Order: sequence, then structure tokens, then C-alpha cells
Amino acid sequence: MEQITKRLLNWASILEPHTREQAERLSRLPFIHPHVALMPDAHLGKGATVGSVIPTVGAIVPAAVGVDIGCGMIAVRTQWIESDLRRAVGDHGLRTLRERIEEQIPLSAGKYNQRIEESASPRIVELEALAGELGFDPATAAPNWRLQLGTLGSGNHFIEVSVDEEERVWLFLHSGSRGVGNKIAQHHIQVAQDLAARWFIPLEDPDLAYLVEGTPEFDRYIAELRWAQHFALLNREEMMDRVVAQVELVTGVPVEESERVNCHHNYTAQERHFGKDVWLSRKGAIDASEGAPGLIPGSMGDLSYVVRGRGNRVALDSSPHGAGRSHSRSAARREFTHEQLREAMTGIEYRDTDAFLDEIPAAYKPIDVVMQDAADLVEVVHTLRQIVNVKGD
Repeated sequence: MEQITKRLLNWASILEPHTREQAERLSRLPFIHPHVALMPDAHLGKGATVGSVIPTVGAIVPAAVGVDIGCGMIAVRTQWIESDLRRAVGDHGLRTLRERIEEQIPLSAGKYNQRIEESASPRIVELEALAGELGFDPATAAPNWRLQLGTLGSGNHFIEVSVDEEERVWLFLHSGSRGVGNKIAQHHIQVAQDLAARWFIPLEDPDLAYLVEGTPEFDRYIAELRWAQHFALLNREEMMDRVVAQVELVTGVPVEESERVNCHHNYTAQERHFGKDVWLSRKGAIDASEGAPGLIPGSMGDLSYVVRGRGNRVALDSSPHGAGRSHSRSAARREFTHEQLREAMTGIEYRDTDAFLDEIPAAYKPIDVVMQDAADLVEVVHTLRQIVNVKGD
């Protein structure tokens, strides 16, 4: 761990200068308590650094929570051994499984469920009830929000079939609150910026605009944030249930779940740290309280990890959420080739397209370095390698 300043601690051995500068600006906000913790996967983000843990007293920076509210991971450990699964599905079975998953879960930005399946209905009802309790109509943010439940999105969101060190098959998925969560986040970022302008509040970056606890704007943000975080959690559950159903269809055998982990890595929660109750925003970080289960995915084609938190007090009971980008998407497209992507994905069933070039593993920090940096934050329980990868364009 490196102490950059009294209010900024860093666990990233790979930290480019602009990311460090951005984190320093964030740490200088007057309501940070006691410090910002940069995780090993830290990289440049909007307003606040991705891979940062931000404890605040009496205020929240909406951009520091992020625009994909509630984004996170879900994983299921099955009864299948890799060799048995391959025998059960046949020579082309992994490709068939990938294609069935792609058919059953809408992929890519702007893709929606044109019909809500029966499995989604209870979750829709649950979200409607929560919105009613919070006095919030999600349709004001996105009229078609119901059609977004059970959709993956694009970018670094993915669905994978993976295998652990015991050859046990896992189902692994990464997604968040989709378009409705993004609309909610963007609205409140703008509200915070408008208030800063109205009250002549000086900010080093407009995206550090904040909402003050006790105001109607703060209360509204927290209510809608809570709803979007729950939407994200149920969105992952809905998709995972569909993935499980496709494994059952292809193999003809019911999936027996021995473990299911579902965790956010873009969210805010009320926690107590260093003697004060704070709003703890994890932007690209997971809860790593002592014993807490967590998921840290590598990049496309790389290893992922099932972990258990060590409860590192100084790190605010947090850990990284993934590898963290080392190249922007545009830079990755300039630097890497389709053939390099194919080489990186050798042995993995995936949709071979240059649309995924900006997700090539070389565009991210090495996941083994990130995990070495996180050794005092989490304990590795399982190491996963991919055999099937599903992504949206």
C-alpha cells in the first residue's frame, strides 16, 4: 500500500499519472472521511476514478457512484465436471450452448426483451412494489424499463461458462442496471452540477458536483439509487436463471447449484468506518468485509476469481472488481488486431468478431498483478478459466 497523501491511499502497483491526479482531486473534497482508497485495478473514470472507494459524510457525489448503478457480478457453481459436461453436450455442444444463451438473453446496447417471460414477472412485481414504497416512477427515467430486465448490454459485460481448479463448472455473468440505471445516474449528476452552478460552489472537476444530505435532491437520489441497485441485482438473477435453463436444455440434466454469489461493484451503502457513519461509494470495487464472498473477473479470455474478504480496515473493507483498463477503447482498436484477439481466445468458444477488439485482454491490466496487489484485501477461494464467452457488440 502506498500513501499518496494523507487522504489518498493506493493499492495499485500500476497507476498512470492522469489516474493519480484524478484521484487526488477527488480526495480533496471537504467531506471525505477519512481517505479515498484506490484499488489495484484503478483507472481513469468519469469524475471519480474507477476502482476507488469513497467514504463521505453528509454528501454524495453521483458521478463517484457511476453511471451503471449497481453493476456487478453473479456466479453459480454447478455439479458438472468439465469432462462430463463436454461429453454430455457432444462435439459441437459448447457452440450450441453459446448460441442458445445468445438467443435467450438480449445482448448489446439498445436490445430489449420484447416479451417478458413468466420467470421475470415476479421480479417486475417486486421492482414495481419497491418503486411504490420509494415514491418513484421508473418510467420517468425510462418508459420501457420493464423490457430491460434480463438484458446484458455491451462493453465489458459478459456471460461465461468457466471451470475452477477442481474442474468444476461455473456460470459467470457481469451486468448492471442497464439503460434505466444510466438515465437515473445522468439525471442526478446534472442536478448536482446545476446546484453547484447556482450556489457558486468551486469544483476542480464539474463531475465532482455533490448532493448534500438533508436536501430534497439528496433524498430523491438515494431513493432512486436504491431502486436501480435492486434492479441491477434482479437483472443478474434473471439472466442467470436463463443461462441455467439453457445448460439444462442442452445437457438434458437439471443443474444442481452448490453456490451462488451476487455482488455489486458500482454502488453506495451506509457503513461505519474510522468512528463515523459514512456513505461508502464503491466505484469499481466490491465489499471485502471479513468473510464476505466476492467475484473478481479478469478480462475477456483471462482468469477470474471467487474470493473471500479479509476485512482490511484501512482499505475500507474493499477490494478490486476486475482487471481495470490500461488502454482506452479507441486506443485498443488502434493498437491491437483481430488476429491477436483470436490468439488470446484460443480454446474458448466465443463469437469471433472484431467488434470485441477493444475487450482484448491486452487492453487491461494483467489480472495476476491485480490479484497480487490485492493479497491483503481478499483470499482467493477459486480460480476460474473460461471455456465459453458471450458478449454483446
